[in-house]
Amino acid sequence: MGNKGRVILLLIIVFLIQIVDMAYGVQRFPKPEFESGYLQPETLQPTARAPFMAMVDVIVLALTLSLASWLALKKRSRIAIFWTSLFSLAYFGFYRQGCVCSVGALQNVVLALFERSYVIPLAVLAFFILPLIFTLFFGRTFCAGVCPFGAMQDLISFRPRKMDPRLNAILGTFPYIYLGLAILYAASGTDFIICRYDPFVGIFRFNATFGMLFFAMSLLISGIFIARPYCRYLCPYGVLLNWVSRLSWKHLTITPAACIQCRLCESSCPYDAIDMPLTGRNPETRPVTVRKLILISLLVPFFVVLGGWTGSQLHRTLAGINSKVRLASMLQDPGKFSDRAEPFEIAAYRTSGKTIIQVNEEASAVLRQFYTGGWMLGCFIGMVFGIILASRLLTRYRTDYTPNKGACYSCARCVDYCPVEKNGLTALQPDRPTRKILI
Repeated sequence: MGNKGRVILLLIIVFLIQIVDMAYGVQRFPKPEFESGYLQPETLQPTARAPFMAMVDVIVLALTLSLASWLALKKRSRIAIFWTSLFSLAYFGFYRQGCVCSVGALQNVVLALFERSYVIPLAVLAFFILPLIFTLFFGRTFCAGVCPFGAMQDLISFRPRKMDPRLNAILGTFPYIYLGLAILYAASGTDFIICRYDPFVGIFRFNATFGMLFFAMSLLISGIFIARPYCRYLCPYGVLLNWVSRLSWKHLTITPAACIQCRLCESSCPYDAIDMPLTGRNPETRPVTVRKLILISLLVPFFVVLGGWTGSQLHRTLAGINSKVRLASMLQDPGKFSDRAEPFEIAAYRTSGKTIIQVNEEASAVLRQFYTGGWMLGCFIGMVFGIILASRLLTRYRTDYTPNKGACYSCARCVDYCPVEKNGLTALQPDRPTRKILI
């Protein structure tokens, strides 16, 4: 599909969704009030959807996951997966306005684990678990045809370019940091930062603030040349999908038969998710390999401890956005607000009946939580850096072009480049033309 066709298709989808939006507006979640003076709840939780419609959402999710998995593994059709992703963009994106989504549901699950009084809705739990289950069996087919965020980025990926491997590795650590911060803030009841800073929900709801619209447009513009920048370098749920996909029972393969080393798929993947052959079984001497293993065994624990200590030292900064910590900080010097309007946090405190001692005790308890959480967050990030470094030091022997099971989105782009037919073609015809799909 050409670039003009994709633009026209996107405009048609937006127009149709607007019509559906007016017809079924009673089922929407209310628009979030991020900029008002109202005292915002400690976490951003949407109002409950009608039970029947919540069940419909879960059924649609399960059916779409099943369809995307079948299209990727059995039909091996990029075109069909692309049209499935457009349906997901229309339904889960514009009609459902990006909520509830599997990415944000991560925070609800964490809050339910750490806060006994919070009861997670079954639909939210299903949106979190179902993509992981399908990924465990079939790879990241959720990313290929179900996630509306990925579908929106695919629509504008007109001229994707390969990323420098070192830059790709550095940017690839950001989702792990984002995941750790999201868990820390959700577990402490501070905020749902994934929902607050979601770049696409404002577009789905047509109510984005200027700052979030600028962020979203920056991602989309960069997505013209860098395929799926949010999915690759920000999405925290993608980290979980990456881990689970490595254990997947079945996974998309580039060729249904033996690889014939035609190299046509070598540059087909815009996500750098194809592992190239390494035919030198052991290009290094044994002493070199031993030294690398010793270095890795020392570096990984060092990064873990260093990261944990750094995180603990930053616990006050990390806790700064917590409402209790912020209120205690304001009350330490209330005179600085004498020449301007008093913040609504202090106005709410004056009507709450709490003493300054109580506020400070609550803030101290939160700081202790963040001190422990800072250690855990830092250790996690340090471990990630150590493992990434170890993976770059070690080489793995392989003879074929194979999808990286963790990073591959099962989008089937590479399938269209492979000349090996399902009916058993095992030799490449030199003058055989190959199709290249741009979507």
